[in-house]
Amino acid sequence: MKESIKDKLIIFDTTLRDGEQSPGATLTAEEKVVIARQLYFLGVDVCEAGFPIASAGDFEAVQKIVKEINSIEVQRENGPMTICGLSRCCKKDIDCAYNAVKGAKKSRIHLFLATSDIHLKYKLNITRKQCLEKIKNMVSYAKSLCQDIEFSPEDACRTNLDFLCQAVSVAIDAGATTINIPDTVGYITPNEMFSIISYLKLNVSKFDNVIWSTHCHNDLGLATSNTLSGILAGARQVEVTINGIGERAGNTSLEEVVMILATRPNIYPVLHSIVTTNIMKTSRMVSTLTGMIVQPNKAIVGANAFAHEAGIHQHGVLKNELTYEIMRPQSVGLQANSIILGKHSGRHAFKERIKEMGYDTINDDKLNQIVKKLKDLADIKKTITDEDIQAIIINKLVSIKNNWKIISIEINSSQLKTEAKITMSNKDNKCISRKTLGNGPIEAIYNCINLIIGVTTKLKTYKVESITSGFDALGRVSIKISDNDHNIITGYSTHNDIIMASACAYINAINRMPLEK
Repeated sequence: MKESIKDKLIIFDTTLRDGEQSPGATLTAEEKVVIARQLYFLGVDVCEAGFPIASAGDFEAVQKIVKEINSIEVQRENGPMTICGLSRCCKKDIDCAYNAVKGAKKSRIHLFLATSDIHLKYKLNITRKQCLEKIKNMVSYAKSLCQDIEFSPEDACRTNLDFLCQAVSVAIDAGATTINIPDTVGYITPNEMFSIISYLKLNVSKFDNVIWSTHCHNDLGLATSNTLSGILAGARQVEVTINGIGERAGNTSLEEVVMILATRPNIYPVLHSIVTTNIMKTSRMVSTLTGMIVQPNKAIVGANAFAHEAGIHQHGVLKNELTYEIMRPQSVGLQANSIILGKHSGRHAFKERIKEMGYDTINDDKLNQIVKKLKDLADIKKTITDEDIQAIIINKLVSIKNNWKIISIEINSSQLKTEAKITMSNKDNKCISRKTLGNGPIEAIYNCINLIIGVTTKLKTYKVESITSGFDALGRVSIKISDNDHNIITGYSTHNDIIMASACAYINAINRMPLEK
């Protein structure tokens, strides 16, 4: 297929909205800002920054993202990134979304209203006629505030097709510029998605006046396939998330769609603006900040995506990469070969490597902090890998108020119990030491920290993974805890000592809690 006849595909990333709705994936406002900035450099066209009416925190986070993206001086080929806020079809939601995104260089309000009979009857308790009236009134109202309006008929793929045509036609007449077709419950198959878009194309008179979009969920493992079928049928926007995170089984994975388009350009009549070499960096950032570890066999970004163990495969790849690799690791930001960094490497070498990895907009003060941390790690480890550098950079990009810090940890174990003795300092630099017992070192440490700080929490999840290989590997611990108000808080830390990483991850979570102390 000739490049000249290809259409622009709009990449609409909803990691910060639908992705954050993954159980336990709650992000702080500052973490959202860091991810939004990375999405800008990844080349995302539209960033759905949040659901502003959901909470004061979400509203504030969207405003902070607008401010941060406006401050970026580096220009992109695809221009400013549109900042989008989600809204139900009611005025208070629309006003809130508009006030959150209105300062952006390019802003969008994304309205949604269910259209399937099951949702109309059991969730909204309204008739089809009332549904159409609400779409007309609310899209028109949103249009009076913002020129870029997206409308999503929720549960579109289980909606009667003729009524779906009516609903989207009303939205277009009222001023919608993008019509999104969500497979809200991940129910349909690729053939059905193609048929739905094709039917709309034939039966919506103003089909060519708007951008059509897909938003697919992965309940049956078909999100990416359904999205690609939508593209073939005429969709020119895809709604995706980094690592495919999202409610239940997740959303369409940005990296999968983009790399399929890059690998099979002869099949799909579209071009995109994603800088694919930034994919791995973005994936690791989202994984770290959400605490959602990417499974090793995940396509594109999993640890095994470019690994070969079988002898026949290894022999073939060594002779010619194309024998068993349809993509080069470098195309998604992995470095096959790199300069070995260690304790004898100078600060300049570390800074250059950081810039080579694409972190060339970090300010000097933050860069010096990162280099110092890497030099300290180099005193412990023999060599420093790109994965080590990435882990430390991500932790440094997000500044959490360190009200509590660990000074020392002592662990003594017997067959019956483990004793932890911990010394910590608070925000006033006062040191406090305590001893407690537990069924193993982690429980003992967390019990002791709770005693020192005076909090009660419940550990919901505890995950540990090795970022690098070898006995001196850097380990990453991700945890989720709940407080007395049942808030879920994520904590994470990296360290070559997994006990220290576990303790620091717990402190990282506690430092995010709304404490009175």
